[in-house]
Amino acid sequence: MRRRLLWVGLCASLVVLFTSALRYPIDGYERTGIRRLLHLERVQNGTIEGDLPPEGARQSIDDIRLHLTGADSLDTVPPPNEALQRRLRRLFADRDDSYGITVFDITPGAPLRYAELRPHNRYQPGSVGKLAIATGFFSELRRLHPNRPTQRRMLLKEHMVQAGDWIVSDHHTIPIFDPETNEYTRRQPRPSDVFSLYEWLDFMLSPSSNAAASVVWKEATLMRAFGEDYPVSAEREQRFFEETSADSLGRIASRVVHEPLSEADISRDLWRLGSFFTHTASRWIDVPGGSLGTPKGLMRWMLRLEQGRIVDRWSSLELKRLIYMTGRRIRYASAPTLRDDAVYFKSGSLYSCEEEEGFTCEPYTGNRYNFMNSTAIVETGDGRVYMVAMMSNVLRVNSAVEHQSLATFIERIVADLHEE
Repeated sequence: MRRRLLWVGLCASLVVLFTSALRYPIDGYERTGIRRLLHLERVQNGTIEGDLPPEGARQSIDDIRLHLTGADSLDTVPPPNEALQRRLRRLFADRDDSYGITVFDITPGAPLRYAELRPHNRYQPGSVGKLAIATGFFSELRRLHPNRPTQRRMLLKEHMVQAGDWIVSDHHTIPIFDPETNEYTRRQPRPSDVFSLYEWLDFMLSPSSNAAASVVWKEATLMRAFGEDYPVSAEREQRFFEETSADSLGRIASRVVHEPLSEADISRDLWRLGSFFTHTASRWIDVPGGSLGTPKGLMRWMLRLEQGRIVDRWSSLELKRLIYMTGRRIRYASAPTLRDDAVYFKSGSLYSCEEEEGFTCEPYTGNRYNFMNSTAIVETGDGRVYMVAMMSNVLRVNSAVEHQSLATFIERIVADLHEE
């Protein structure tokens, strides 16, 4: 029955393609202080009106776990599984050669199955790079409190950071909730905004706020520069940025991101980040090297996450909670067949158009370039767990819809293999 339903609702789901996804378990407010979660909690218990998230987004914070913590000897993915590789080749046989994809079935109690097509293709990673920023941030947090997760969480929850001019400009909106009035709005961030580190992380990984990404990377850079003195006063912070050259700051920021990736065996030829996400931040900090990503590099990040080896086990679990989708889903994660499944997801896109006769430029349909990237960990209701890293640059098609459709086919492939 499940397979017969795979095709149902593809068109209906288009209405949610361009809405922002929400993450972190709904019952996480007391632990994190992320006010958006309190709004969702009150919607769920009927205190206020609002839209409930899909069934697969309603797991408790205590239900989320890492699946490969006992597999430290798994240094990399296994050789391709013949059956999965054959089906993957068939799926992409008539599709654009720009597609690069890795699929890794890590279902507990079942054989590991891995397959790949063009895993070393290099792409502009777009907002998938925010996972690298989050990795660097949690690495610096461990430096401050190596064996004290309680202190890490306290800093995340209690340290408030003003946006300042680091956030200009960003078209993404962020969710704002007032617990006293129950007022919920969405708007672009403002320089006067003050949020906790937890909330800035949530903004970066949920509505994929570029402003939040610049704030989080800036704070991780300050952690590296000031060590145990962090957090410092606004005056001391300002002097530091004014008295340190942009290229020197860039080298610090680059080390913050790339050293923990290297520790996870993700080299710069697999994944690197070469610029801040806002113009004002880029003027302050000049990061060298440019950005690129590969399906192989992104899959290795997810593998290390499930092993508890992105920084450490506490950080890996916290990161997995932060990328758990607790709201309307977009792109790959919006496939209707995944509605009842838990999805841990980050996407990234970048498109550009040039004048062409008979062509109309629309979102995610660039004719100059049209990068679309999806990373997803899927946990199905029947116990299957698999990971997908897919990157593409298919011109003149809506790649958001294409990734959504491909998610349906990939779910069908994985499900069929478990029925054989």
